[in-house]
Amino acid sequence: MIQAEHLTKKFGDFTALSDIRCRIPEGCIYGMVGSNGAGKSTFLRLVSGIYRPDGGSVQIDGEPVYENPAVKEKISFVPDDLYFMGGASMNRMADLYSAAYPRFDRHRYEYLVKTFELNPERSTNGFSKGMRRQAAIILALSRRPRYLFFDETFDGLDPVMRNLVKSLIVKDVLEDKATAIITSHSLRELEDTCDQLALLHKGGVVLESDILNLKTTLFKLQVAFSDTYGEERFAGIEKLHYSKRGSVTTLIARGDKKAILAQLSAMNPLLLDVLPLTLEEVFTYELEALGYHFDIGGYDFEKEEERQK
Repeated sequence: MIQAEHLTKKFGDFTALSDIRCRIPEGCIYGMVGSNGAGKSTFLRLVSGIYRPDGGSVQIDGEPVYENPAVKEKISFVPDDLYFMGGASMNRMADLYSAAYPRFDRHRYEYLVKTFELNPERSTNGFSKGMRRQAAIILALSRRPRYLFFDETFDGLDPVMRNLVKSLIVKDVLEDKATAIITSHSLRELEDTCDQLALLHKGGVVLESDILNLKTTLFKLQVAFSDTYGEERFAGIEKLHYSKRGSVTTLIARGDKKAILAQLSAMNPLLLDVLPLTLEEVFTYELEALGYHFDIGGYDFEKEEERQK
């Protein structure tokens, strides 16, 4: 288990992380999303023992990570800024990893090289951005770590490779009870992979939730009535969002879906539909309920998605 308590990191006058608290259980895929500068990379460098916390603590399996080789042996970290020895091939990097990490699995390395269809004898200097990321992922997974940390995991990967990487991460979590932390700018990349999601903003966690709970407790409705009505018509329903155009109202509601639909059906509406609700919408409305708004420098999902295309 990974446990952070009041975790804080500063760089001069800049506070990159402030009072972070979270518990990530064994066998969990934990996603972190946020804009540039939100603190995602700093969190991964703290939890992997690269940075020393300026406040609070981070522990893995009950032990501090910083300057603890026994704990670091369990960790594979693929940073956003990848590093390979100058001119080294994947095979040369694998030799280095094999010498440094007793659990490095040569058979798995060879299997992954074939699966990704990379040339292990070719210098990584000649690899494209996506190929370099694939190489780093292969080396990290070949260590068979208990903890997998990926910063901007899917950056530079085409859709086929993204799905392959996702399936490999899920396989390790299910079969080896590994624990993975994945950061991304895109909720869409994490939606179908993670068990839990956290949204970071300006160095703090503003929302953290189980994916299944997020998707099952909120739902979107469109309802219309023949008479003139206002928001008071929906008294007793917990609403995260209410908007009305003409006679049609759109609601984001929280609670027992069957009970709410029965309540509305009893009013004899002209229209009553349950609409699909994306995870981006769920996060947006949850954050609005907490008082966060995206027009004052917060995280704008639509703009980030456009930037990633």
